[in-house]
Amino acid sequence: MRLINTTTLQVVEFLSIDVPPYAILSHTWGNEEVTFRDMMLRLTKDLAVEASTRIEQKAGFIKIQKSCEIAKRDGFEYIWNDTCCIDKESSAELSEAINSMYRHYGGSGVCYAYLVDVSLSLWNSRWFTRGWTLQELLAPSNIVFYDKDWLEIGTRSSLAELVSVITMIPTSVLEGDQDLKSCTIAQRMSWAAARRTTRAEDLAYCLMGIFGVGMPTLYGEGAIRAFIRLQEEIIKYNDDPTIFAWRASSNGFPYSLSASPPSLSSYYGLSHRS
Repeated sequence: MRLINTTTLQVVEFLSIDVPPYAILSHTWGNEEVTFRDMMLRLTKDLAVEASTRIEQKAGFIKIQKSCEIAKRDGFEYIWNDTCCIDKESSAELSEAINSMYRHYGGSGVCYAYLVDVSLSLWNSRWFTRGWTLQELLAPSNIVFYDKDWLEIGTRSSLAELVSVITMIPTSVLEGDQDLKSCTIAQRMSWAAARRTTRAEDLAYCLMGIFGVGMPTLYGEGAIRAFIRLQEEIIKYNDDPTIFAWRASSNGFPYSLSASPPSLSSYYGLSHRS
């Protein structure tokens, strides 16, 4: 697992048995994110000063700086950021990271949710519409929300009632009083119904941790095939019949094991925000 040193802003790799306490960042991606390659290039002595400066002027690098400052203030020597702590040029590493993502967030000491489009109200934030941020909302034991200026808005616990209205997730789950596994499969699927991902297959991959399953990521297989594989994995470890309650939408996707991904589906008896 790679982590960013909150003092030096250098990426450091740890064996799984030696991972130190760390904070973690949750955010929506923009057009100027800093990659693992960028972080490595910053350490290259031969890199031109102007090239290094360009990296450090990216909006994504400013996010790294700000989140490191907050984590260091909170006593964390390290923080994890999905944009630059994973070498996405390696398909094997990317697949492993996606399968480990829920554990990464669950293992953090605190999660900082940076809402770049929020100044006062959480209601219309893009963060609540993305597929990956669903598990980032549920997995950590502690989440602190920050607005676009990095001012603290509140915590998942203090904002539970509002977040529940926005996401349809019960306050008992958000406050940690109800275990995620006690929620039915259909209920958990319903939380993802109005969310979107940039890559089609991520509609399924972003839900693996929420259902406690893992599978290889095969970009190019399409959303439907990925979602079928997800359901097959869920059924291996669960006997909850509500998984079959999903129905196809008007575009003709079939039922049951071939049901379409949640963003293309509706669940009997539950309504979703568009």
